[in-house]
Amino acid sequence: MQQLYSEQLSRCGAREYFQGAVKSAVINQGFPASDESIVYLVNLLMTFLRSDILFERTPDGLIIKPLAIIYSEAVASNSESNRTQSLRRLGDVALFISGLYAGCLGRSLVDVDYYIAMGGNAYGYLAVCRRYLWGSGGISIVFNELSEKFAGYVEILAEVGETSNLSGNADILRLYELWQHSGSERLAKKLQALGIHPIKIRRQTH
Repeated sequence: MQQLYSEQLSRCGAREYFQGAVKSAVINQGFPASDESIVYLVNLLMTFLRSDILFERTPDGLIIKPLAIIYSEAVASNSESNRTQSLRRLGDVALFISGLYAGCLGRSLVDVDYYIAMGGNAYGYLAVCRRYLWGSGGISIVFNELSEKFAGYVEILAEVGETSNLSGNADILRLYELWQHSGSERLAKKLQALGIHPIKIRRQTH
């Protein structure tokens, strides 16, 4: 999804750029972010700017799985490892989407407050779980901070998106949403041109 990168990103290393952008947003907003959480945000940006990570392949096609489904899968899992992995995915997706593409949520059945609540709760569970399994410190502190200050980190990502021209690509998600509902070949070709290769929706036969 190379179009998601601004010209500024193409002139320097993406990680270095995002480190500077996140730190600048933290300073501009006077936000009390720890160094560990800043690193987590940078890694989040680096990870989800790859469309094959943000989107998931399912029997119905290539989708951004709804948070409610990710949560239900976590709850139903008999494996603590799978449960925490699903909840981390939930928190990360909620943070990334609500921070960079909040405008898209205004056209959906859920709003940004729903994403903030779901993401914050997921990180909160992870903070307690990690602390119980491995003791205080490390990643559990980061998850706790992300849980308690989720809305603040949404604002940090929103500023990064604005300065990086990433949030201006919200139409990409809208385009995908329209394709998911219609299965349009024309929309599929547009998505392919952006580096997204959706799977054609399977139609059930009776």
